[in-house]
Amino acid sequence: ALQAAGLVETLQGEGPFTVFAPTDDAFAALPAGTLDSLLLPENKQQLTDILLYHVLPAKVMAAEVADGLIADSALGTSLFFKVDMGKAYINEAQIIITDIEASNGVIHVIDTVILPKDIVDAAVFNKFDTLAAALGAAELVETLKGEGPFTVFAPTEAAFAALPEGTLASLLLPENKQQLTNILLYHVVSGSVLAADVVQLESADTVLGQPVTIKVMDGKVYINEAQVVLTDIKTTNGVIHVIDAVLLPPQ
Repeated sequence: ALQAAGLVETLQGEGPFTVFAPTDDAFAALPAGTLDSLLLPENKQQLTDILLYHVLPAKVMAAEVADGLIADSALGTSLFFKVDMGKAYINEAQIIITDIEASNGVIHVIDTVILPKDIVDAAVFNKFDTLAAALGAAELVETLKGEGPFTVFAPTEAAFAALPEGTLASLLLPENKQQLTNILLYHVVSGSVLAADVVQLESADTVLGQPVTIKVMDGKVYINEAQVVLTDIKTTNGVIHVIDAVLLPPQ
């Protein structure tokens, strides 16, 4: 695959790199025909993107991997790490062999091929279940899986739970679809706006057409009254910033 993507010389370069290397069994477990398709010349860019998603542009040993770590791959999109019951995972893949040191980095072996995530995939993977359900009810999933790019301010599960009792259940009813859609679009800004750029702004126009205010107080960033608690989850079609309250458009 590295040869087909023209990445051999890149990974023979100075580095250092960290490569999460899927086993042959991991490639064999892809849906039938997937690998053959990816190796075709016309799919070189897609293959390149997938392979770069398995690379960190730095040397990271197993001891440095912590539960909840998010790191930028060589593709520029986020990788998610988890440690559970003494086992380490990167996205959906378990890391099964660690710390194979090379002259220009280190290899960790994984049991699954990992695929770059769009905004919706990243939200689902990170268990933003209520947000995902709301996007489904509002029929916005395909929109936020589109080319974008988008910036999404994603409320936590606790943020949705903090809404007045019955509010969420009411919003998810078919007859309230437009109200739910408006609320969700109030959490989306066109373009990929990273945290370093967000803090330079006083406001941002949402896709709904109504602006949100941006404030920095005591080193903390707020979107309206919601605090930004996690920034720069980078996806294939934009970026997610996590907030601790649901934003409601002005009436």
